[in-house]
Amino acid sequence: MTPALRERFERLAFRLSELDANLADPAVSADAKRYRALSREHAEVSQVLALFRRCQQREADLASARTLIDGDGADPDLTALAREEIAAAETDLERLRADLQAALLPRDPDDDRNAFLEIRAGTGGDESALFAGDLARMYLRYCEKQGWRTEVLSAHESELGGYKEIVMRVEGDEVYRKLRFESGGHRVQRVPATESQGRIHTSACTVAVMPEPDEATEVEINPAELRIDTFRASGAGGQHVNKTDSAIRITHLPTGIVAECQDDRSQHRNKAKAMAVLVARLREKERTERVAKEAATRKALIGSGDRSDRIRTYNFPQGRLTDHRINFTLYKLGQVMDGDLEDVVAALQAARAAEQLAQLEAGSH
Repeated sequence: MTPALRERFERLAFRLSELDANLADPAVSADAKRYRALSREHAEVSQVLALFRRCQQREADLASARTLIDGDGADPDLTALAREEIAAAETDLERLRADLQAALLPRDPDDDRNAFLEIRAGTGGDESALFAGDLARMYLRYCEKQGWRTEVLSAHESELGGYKEIVMRVEGDEVYRKLRFESGGHRVQRVPATESQGRIHTSACTVAVMPEPDEATEVEINPAELRIDTFRASGAGGQHVNKTDSAIRITHLPTGIVAECQDDRSQHRNKAKAMAVLVARLREKERTERVAKEAATRKALIGSGDRSDRIRTYNFPQGRLTDHRINFTLYKLGQVMDGDLEDVVAALQAARAAEQLAQLEAGSH
């Protein structure tokens, strides 16, 4: 373990004593929101320090065992025991150090948020819309496997099936942390159902995943800069379709960003949902612009998440999925399209963790 990392743990120990004092303060106890936040930080810091102390203990055990072997005229039985202890301590230390490094990585405050997931058909016409439908089904199945709740906010279906665009809200534990790397261009290579010659076509869709803001106040919006239109919901939607102007479309005039919701028969609830999507899109625009500036000085491993990035290819003839950002390939496309995304998500998270660790160590020197 580097001296810089040890210094970080010493600072954490000092922070834990500060948190103990804060949590004992009656004024903090009276503020429920602040008390919850400090309690959460206290639990996280305590967990990291417990790992560090365990690591220190095993380092001491390792050093003691080595002195038994190094001594002259050491007892053979003691030497054998010492060798066993050395092997066990080295194994424990490797695991503990990996756990410690992971615990030190900075967490994105958005990781625990719910998210809006958008899928848009791109190049490829009808086949692109069909692929957008396949992606929507893939994500819905994945969300179901995760135990998350999904809600389709708006959907524009194409004539042959699939979607020109679909926007859904996903609610559950660590939704954004697991879905964040889905943003970008998704390319499909397959023989379309409409292709009579059996030729492989390439088409594409774009996916955007945006964390759901806590409240609309996170982004300052001047009501005078909004145009709000009502219209009749279209497509599948039950008894109320085309009977009332309950669907809402909100346009942010300075940026031209549009959000709509036609899911609910209540105009008021549709307006609230559309406003939440609009705020998320405005936050995402700010984030993308910020990342673009940072990328000018440092190329990110995972990519900016910009929608123009081609992040992944789904090759149906070969049953292959390739994520181009980390050169990751899986030959289980059928299972992936059925919502088995765990291997892909885990590989992307591991790549991000490795990049964060490299930055952490570079900043420590």
